[in-house]
Amino acid sequence: MTTDAAPRVSRRQLVPFAALSASYFAHIGFFNPYLPLWLKHLGLSLWMIGLLTSMQAVTRVFAPYLWGWLSDRNGERVPLMRWCAGMALLCSLGLLFSPSPWWLAAVLFLMFTHTSAMMPMSEAAMAHLVSHQGALDVRRYGRIRLWGSVGFLVTVFVSGHWFEVHGMADFPFWTVLTLVAINVSVWSLPNLREAAHAVNGQIGFGKVLRKPQTLWFFATLFFHVLSHVAIYTFFSLYLDELGYGKDMIGVLWAMSVIVEIIGFFSQSRWLHWLSLPAWLCVCTGLMALRMGLSAWFGQVLPVLLLAQCLHVFTFAIQHTVCIAWLSQHFPGRLRGRGQALYAVIGYGFTGVTGALGGAAISTHWGLQSVFVAAIPVSLLGLLCAVGLLRSSRRHLHN
Repeated sequence: MTTDAAPRVSRRQLVPFAALSASYFAHIGFFNPYLPLWLKHLGLSLWMIGLLTSMQAVTRVFAPYLWGWLSDRNGERVPLMRWCAGMALLCSLGLLFSPSPWWLAAVLFLMFTHTSAMMPMSEAAMAHLVSHQGALDVRRYGRIRLWGSVGFLVTVFVSGHWFEVHGMADFPFWTVLTLVAINVSVWSLPNLREAAHAVNGQIGFGKVLRKPQTLWFFATLFFHVLSHVAIYTFFSLYLDELGYGKDMIGVLWAMSVIVEIIGFFSQSRWLHWLSLPAWLCVCTGLMALRMGLSAWFGQVLPVLLLAQCLHVFTFAIQHTVCIAWLSQHFPGRLRGRGQALYAVIGYGFTGVTGALGGAAISTHWGLQSVFVAAIPVSLLGLLCAVGLLRSSRRHLHN
């Protein structure tokens, strides 16, 4: 990590990435929390809701790596993002028609195939600008990435109030509107192409994957985010079952995003206190605590708010640490595939496993049991993070 060693990059180059982050996560800020509630509004079962919400994770199993491989091969990340944004908008129009389960599955699958690859390519392009000698400038990265949190915060508040007053029927129109905003943002990005000579002298992609540190890192990522799927997929349904209104559901989502913004803004001042693997140990340990508080004290609002505040570690710091680690170990022309694997392993396989497994668990034992089951998963992530820490220390001593 670095905070001051990166070469000067103009604001004109970085502002469009902040705008894309804001618009993309504005889309996510209403879509992910309220998609399950819209599907419930359509009268679908918990099992079908789990299946449909898992479409996003299914596409993350293959789409990010395919797009990442293509962007690494030709260096043209921004044109590919523009294509993905346009196709996602076109596909989203299908939500306006015939909301049968299989039609929805097809529309969501096609839409997510394109949106699931956008942020890995954006992260790779942005990391190219704000990295120096393999080290991520966490100050610049955090200041750009926090605009994504702001976008999420705005829409989770506004859409929560809208859906509380007007019901869930307008959900498809919100989808189209936010994807229009993404298209406007992505066309403002500078079309920077990574030079082909960036691959010279680099270790092969397969050799990086076989390193013990890499294996421990992706194992930690898998179990950490698998636990987090309880929040991503089932939190709104869980709160609705506990009797919270849509306004309060929006507030609880917003609380996590507020601390996320604080984390992204201030992280450069204190992230250097621990090594990257040590921070992953902290984040995965606090994930287990967050799941326990959500499972057993979900009806106690102050405790639930405290659990949401842990999001600063379970997502914001964990995410920055992962991006910084990937920048070190997957530099240059390996960057797109490294970011893609982050999406595939962290948000693809985990999303499919978590959404379908959570749907089965909640159908038989209730939504609370999903959060209980996430606790041992978090602890597995902690054990893997400890393995990464030990492997990194051995590597330094050799």
